[in-house]
Amino acid sequence: MATVHLHQGDLPAGLDLGPSVAIDTETMGLRPERDRLCVVQLSSGDGTAHCVRFAKNSYDAPNLKRLLADPKTLKIFHFARFDIAMCAKYLGVRVAPVYCTKIASRLVRTFTDRHGLKDLCRDLIGKELSKEQQSSDWGAAELTQSQLNYAASDVLYLHAMKAKLDEMLVREGRTHLAQACFDFLGTRADLDLLGWGEEDIFAH
Repeated sequence: MATVHLHQGDLPAGLDLGPSVAIDTETMGLRPERDRLCVVQLSSGDGTAHCVRFAKNSYDAPNLKRLLADPKTLKIFHFARFDIAMCAKYLGVRVAPVYCTKIASRLVRTFTDRHGLKDLCRDLIGKELSKEQQSSDWGAAELTQSQLNYAASDVLYLHAMKAKLDEMLVREGRTHLAQACFDFLGTRADLDLLGWGEEDIFAH
């Protein structure tokens, strides 16, 4: 069982999560213009997760914001597009540099259409994830241990998955393409927040 630390409103000062940190968010829904940010969870890949819980309209988290914007710390996400949009809207932070396991998977695992976190965990590192708490109330006054365990599971294995995907990107000669996509994610999130979520601006 992983160790999960719950923090109210911010990370502890001086917490060192290393040169790369896996990050995910829990929200009230999947529409940034409507659904608020409730939890940001982080892990350095060592089997420990830190969950920062936010009260409604209370996003003063200088330690977390500093980490998210730190150019020396790689932030690893699964579906980074949504998470960095939520961080931009509610924390006012441009998250960079970033790595997205979903994008990497789509670039190299072209033999399947299964690129969800649960699928990647099972296929790449042999871990089975439970998604039982995926639709629970993350805005509740108290989070249950089941919710915290679920939140932790979303970040505990991203480092290991990244390592496998990096090998495949090198093998297929697509590392540079993946990096270009990762670098564009901040702009993609900006477009989402401005209303270009579904429209393909590159189409004729």
